[in-house]
Amino acid sequence: MAGCQPHEKVSSATTATPAPAMKSESKPAESATAVTPEKVVKTEAEWRAQLTPAQYRVLREAGTERAFGEAYEEFKKQGGGTYYCAGCGAELFSSKEKFDSHCGWPSFYDPANAKNVKTKVDVSFGSVRTEVLCAVCDGHLGHVFTGEGFNTPTDKRYCINGVSLKFVPADEVKK
Repeated sequence: MAGCQPHEKVSSATTATPAPAMKSESKPAESATAVTPEKVVKTEAEWRAQLTPAQYRVLREAGTERAFGEAYEEFKKQGGGTYYCAGCGAELFSSKEKFDSHCGWPSFYDPANAKNVKTKVDVSFGSVRTEVLCAVCDGHLGHVFTGEGFNTPTDKRYCINGVSLKFVPADEVKK
């Protein structure tokens, strides 16, 4: 199994604070399961006002939270539920596809709602990786790695920054 590959620009901020109430240009997380949210476009000032500094740094500047931080510890304790984009509320991942890769960041082997997750080639820092983005707001989520030998159905590891996610427990999703 390959070792953990750190993201770029590591931040010491690790608190995963849910995004404030959604503004009118984005749909609330509850509707993300029924329809694809409209594309969310905001000014940098609007993003800064909505997101915590850690969320802004990761989602809008392609930063990375510190490995094995508070968001990762919270992720390991979370039970069944759904993970939404902390920026726009789009459904991204499900606890059904999460696993502990022991790399220090939340890991999933597949997105729960593939139409809300997109990838692109990332050639920063002298290596070629696959960046994972929210397809609705273009927020940076992390990277996806393949062929690491994890015993998962896809042999993929979506290595995602915890601050870019908002967890909603299963009993609250059903409401």
